[in-house]
Amino acid sequence: MSTYITYKLDGVVRKIPCKSVLTLGRDMNSDVVLPDLHASRNHAMIRCIGSGDYYLIDGGSSNGSFVNRQRVAMPKLLKNGDRITIGRFDILFEQSKKETGEGNKLSLQDTVISDSLEIKQITVLVADIRGFTSLSEQVDIRTLTKLMNRWFHNVSNAIFDNVGTVDKFIGDCVFARWESTEDQSKTLKQALSAALLINEITRELNSAFSDLPEPVKIGVGINTGAASMGIGHDNTALGDAVNIAFRLESATKIFGSDMVLSETAYRHLPEPSLAGKTHHLRIKGKRDPIRVCSLAFDEVRQILAALN
Repeated sequence: MSTYITYKLDGVVRKIPCKSVLTLGRDMNSDVVLPDLHASRNHAMIRCIGSGDYYLIDGGSSNGSFVNRQRVAMPKLLKNGDRITIGRFDILFEQSKKETGEGNKLSLQDTVISDSLEIKQITVLVADIRGFTSLSEQVDIRTLTKLMNRWFHNVSNAIFDNVGTVDKFIGDCVFARWESTEDQSKTLKQALSAALLINEITRELNSAFSDLPEPVKIGVGINTGAASMGIGHDNTALGDAVNIAFRLESATKIFGSDMVLSETAYRHLPEPSLAGKTHHLRIKGKRDPIRVCSLAFDEVRQILAALN
């Protein structure tokens, strides 16, 4: 799969391959130098996440970055043919799909049930910023852009540092995964460690952006289970394991907790530390309730300290 951007400078069409991080701006040290006073010195970047997902991330520029004429406040997943506008520059994003022969003719449903798909045990983490809609209505676009892009950048690093993979950014939410076929206990600890780091990153935003109307907080859902890997051109994970993790994150609001784990995940934690913290949760699409555990971040920190 080849990915590149195309733009015109001084009448010459330039085609630049996209690497893991491609910086754009007026600064001469940028990968793509845009000599335009309407562009900030360090205006934006295009960053690769996971297996071929490229996001446009604005650096909190004065004049903003646009994709298909829409201003970008949060990292924007790019698709083939998208047009990026920075200052007076129009930039075309192009990405060719992997050749998969007859597989390209299959519907998504056919693909999901295909024997050629790889089914793996994974641990899934979903972290979501609470009250983001209200926050976005009260904070100006430039501050919101700086805040969210700082969050996504640092959250990505937290997941990578804990040997995880960022599968997707979805709005104000991050979806990450760890392959847990060999050692589910180890990947659970990595996911929990990442969750604590994401919480610290989120708390630091409240100090860095002191004029926020209310503190920024997150909720986290963690689940372990089987998923179909490599769905679509972006190689995402799909299946029950993923769906449940998103439901668990939403359930943090029901239980008034920071984190909710499924039984397939929390079974690897010491039983005494879970006393009085397990519940039954009814999940949409499931006939029977599932067992879950709700925890505060401080409790997770104590559990990890006892395990190490």
